[in-house]
Amino acid sequence: MLTQAAPPEESVIQIVVFTQQPDWDEPWNSMPVSRSSGTGFVIEGNRIMTNAHVVTWAKQILVRRYQDSQPFQARVSYIGHDCDLALLEVDAPGFFDSLTPLPLGELPKVRSTVVTYGYPAGGEQISYTSGVVSRIELQNYTHPGNRRLLAAQTDAAINPGNSGGPVIQDGKVVGVAFQGIPGLENTGFFIAPPVFEHFLEDVKDKRYDGFPQAGIRMAPLQNAAQRAFLGVPAQFEGARIDALFSDSAKKHLRKDDVLVAVGDYPVAQDGSILYQNNQLHAGLAFSLAQSGDSVPITLWRDKKGLQTELPVHVETKDAAAGNLYELPKYYVYAGMVFTPLTKNYLSTFGQNWSATTDSELLYELFYKRKSDPENTRTDAVMLASTLAHPVNANMRIRGRVMVDKINGVRIDKLEDVISAFESGDDDFHVIDFSGSFGFETVDRIEANTANGSILNTYGIANDRRL
Repeated sequence: MLTQAAPPEESVIQIVVFTQQPDWDEPWNSMPVSRSSGTGFVIEGNRIMTNAHVVTWAKQILVRRYQDSQPFQARVSYIGHDCDLALLEVDAPGFFDSLTPLPLGELPKVRSTVVTYGYPAGGEQISYTSGVVSRIELQNYTHPGNRRLLAAQTDAAINPGNSGGPVIQDGKVVGVAFQGIPGLENTGFFIAPPVFEHFLEDVKDKRYDGFPQAGIRMAPLQNAAQRAFLGVPAQFEGARIDALFSDSAKKHLRKDDVLVAVGDYPVAQDGSILYQNNQLHAGLAFSLAQSGDSVPITLWRDKKGLQTELPVHVETKDAAAGNLYELPKYYVYAGMVFTPLTKNYLSTFGQNWSATTDSELLYELFYKRKSDPENTRTDAVMLASTLAHPVNANMRIRGRVMVDKINGVRIDKLEDVISAFESGDDDFHVIDFSGSFGFETVDRIEANTANGSILNTYGIANDRRL
């Protein structure tokens, strides 16, 4: 007699999280503790998969089984902020005894039906939402803020609390619910199987590295005259490599190389590939590899075909342009608060920060690395604010400006600020700001004398976090 398989909902987990985020405006402080909820599901190995954003900044994670009111403590074993995925473990004996791991499926086809399971906010019972897969593409992932990975769109709404829940088709997980679009009804997105399979493969060595990038920019090569100029034969497609960013790309590729194929995927003239009958950007083929792998590629260079390999790695130089999930760095001296220029810091300027922020700051953070890499700072530094004290009472410039030099030393990163102040031996420290903001000065001896008192007055335990 065959045993009937357990329904999927029995392996869907309700997650309640108490989080405390740092205060990016006062980086030595933290925001109040808040409560939120999400969903997860049991996979092989007594693990719970969920979204990274569900458990980020968690102080406590509680999980509940289907139709079981008892909460159990859980902890994060691995978290991938770039792909918005996390794995949880529960140490309580017997928690997984009656739970069947959900099998993982393949990328669903467009126009096929899926069911999203989850615990949306506002209720304690599991919900089921059926929808049709309407599109598969590289999607901007909200959690990292500056990464595009494979995702599927469905007309099943993804509401707060649904995040991390399984998207089921034919009894298998074909997606992880993770985000919607504000203002659009009956629209949701789920993380596609190649992404969560990559994540699970990555952590097999007990460490999460992340999704690699090719480090190139491609331009469409649809102009027949331009293709003839580059000597591309009529039987080849391919897109032109317009710029090289990563060290690996600069070593193995040249500008104006024509990328004809990535692995087994021919590259079209618009820079796309056909992946499981979906027309997608060729960057997908590189992100399918693990960091450190070498990806076979076919090029057209100097009017000749060339087969080679491109080692791909996780990009970290642009981390500040995305959402950071580590405690913010800072340094306080003479009441001046210095912190790196990051997207997190700019978000403290208000809800419409991208529209109101000085254009020079936006250029430095988001565009200069690619348009002017030779002059880009490793981590540009802001004078974030100035804590009032007699030593700085007459300063006109008190915050929200980028630091160019201190005592004549170019400031490339926060450590340079500390070094410039500590090595200064003139009567005055001179702080030059970028653009037309000019400079400020403080008396060196008075600043050194006042620093401890300022920290004590404002309840700052340490003058720095690096």
